[in-house]
Amino acid sequence: MRALIIVGLFAGFALGAATPVHAQEAPEGERLFRSRCASCHAVAAGQNRIGPTLAGVFGRAAGSVEGARYSQAMRDSGITWDDESLDRYLANPRGTVAGTTMTVALANGEQRGSIIAYLKALN
Repeated sequence: MRALIIVGLFAGFALGAATPVHAQEAPEGERLFRSRCASCHAVAAGQNRIGPTLAGVFGRAAGSVEGARYSQAMRDSGITWDDESLDRYLANPRGTVAGTTMTVALANGEQRGSIIAYLKALN
C-alpha cells in the first residue's frame, strides 16, 4: 500500500511538472486581457463588442464570427488563427492585415504570449 502511495505522489509531481507553459501563463494573460483587450473583445461565445468575441478563436478563420463587424481586409485575409498568426497580428495589426480596424498593438512579446496562452486555455 505504501508503495502505491509513493508511486501516486511521483505521478502527481510528474504531471504537475508537465503542465504546458501556456497554461502557466494563462492567469497573467487573463489580467492583461482584461486591461488591454476586454474593452473591445469578449471571451464568451456570441458576445461581440466593438471587435468580435474571442471565444474559440484558435483554428477559426479570421473574419468569420457571425454578427461581428469586420473590415473587408480581415474577411479576405485568409488567416486561420493559431499561436503564430495571433502573435504576428497582435504585434502589428495593420502591418499584418492592411485595412484592419484594430488599432491596438502589443509590442511586448511576453505580454502577447500570456494573452495568447489565456485565449488558448479558453478554447
